[in-house]
Amino acid sequence: MLETAVLRWLCLVVPVGLAVVLWRRPDHRTAGAVLLSFLSAFVGVGVANQVALAAGWWQFKVTGGLFLDVPLDLWLGWAVLWGPIPLLLRRRVPVWAVVLFYGWLDVLLMPSLDSLFQLNHHWLYGELVSLLLGVPPALLLGRWTIDQQQLACRVVLQLLTFTGLTLWLLPSAVMARGDGGWSHLVDDPLWRSSSVLQLMALAAVPALSGMVEFAVRGGGTPYPWDPPSRLVTTGPYAYIANPMQVSAVLMLALLAVGTHSWSLAAAAVGALAFVRFVADLHERGDLASRLGRQWLAYDAEVKQWRVRRRPYVAEPAALYLSDTCIICRQTRALVECTNPRDLTIRAAEGYTVAGLRRALYVGPDGLQASGLAAVARGLEHSGPGWAYLGWSIRLPVVRPMLQLLVDGMGGGPRQLPMAKET
Repeated sequence: MLETAVLRWLCLVVPVGLAVVLWRRPDHRTAGAVLLSFLSAFVGVGVANQVALAAGWWQFKVTGGLFLDVPLDLWLGWAVLWGPIPLLLRRRVPVWAVVLFYGWLDVLLMPSLDSLFQLNHHWLYGELVSLLLGVPPALLLGRWTIDQQQLACRVVLQLLTFTGLTLWLLPSAVMARGDGGWSHLVDDPLWRSSSVLQLMALAAVPALSGMVEFAVRGGGTPYPWDPPSRLVTTGPYAYIANPMQVSAVLMLALLAVGTHSWSLAAAAVGALAFVRFVADLHERGDLASRLGRQWLAYDAEVKQWRVRRRPYVAEPAALYLSDTCIICRQTRALVECTNPRDLTIRAAEGYTVAGLRRALYVGPDGLQASGLAAVARGLEHSGPGWAYLGWSIRLPVVRPMLQLLVDGMGGGPRQLPMAKET
């Protein structure tokens, strides 16, 4: 028993101690990247262990200090070893080499830790899954954050990390100490579980669109240590200042309904209070210091928890639609009937740059969107309901599929007669 306790203690203290030794007063961005790398590894290791336990690749022989049937001290040490440690090393080792090293280390050590693990047949499959889910995402996310590279990949990995934390680990921890359970989503009538999941998907749209907007219009991510370089006032941010927080609280509340958990409902209320009275104040102060008058003008118009009836538009935009295309004329009529704000709709035939073959949206910051995405951008000028439709259409996976459908129905690219605009 003493040997088991010492091993568990070492599995946590050794990685943490090594991280402390390697911690050499990193700058603000590097420190944030290290934390982000740890969170990514923590989620990845957790998912891998759930897969391994379900597949029967291994079991833990210890009792006490378990979370989701995994010893929490081992889980934390694992995440520190696989996330921050390789990131804090000054010499950058290739990712594949880090994976091979950790694989060799685990194959060497895990069979000898028989007081902690019971390794079953095909446990090496579990090792491979753990390495792939735990090491590359954490290491690449940390490195890309430090170097400010691969923005789209950073956003995707952040999305996976914080979705795992917010919608899996946090609810699991709350329900472990309170009431409710994941089994209700399976055991409840199909219509009920399906309704909850579909409503959660709808609630996620503003957050997903906000993340895309941060990347496309701001050149950054929602992570506080990796923020946009410019103020983002378009997309969901034209209607509400904190779409991601609103989506997260709504999804937690819906998840509480689906899991029959009053504890999780209380946690959603607690999350709302924390965001409203702690996080919002810090964020507003940071934005005011970084962005000055531009932020103050935006903050005076767009509120944190109240959706505007009309969008906040700093400068007007233009939408180009063909006058010689029946579908385009019908689309123009639809957009015009929504009474868009600060959006000028012009004939595509009058566009002064040759080669225009699809509908085109030109934003005040020079951003351009074509085809269905252009129409979706136009709808974002027309009120929260139409804007929500536009955000949904522009989601990265949804838009290409809808564009293919529209093209197949006759709305594809076409050659337009050019005419000089007067």
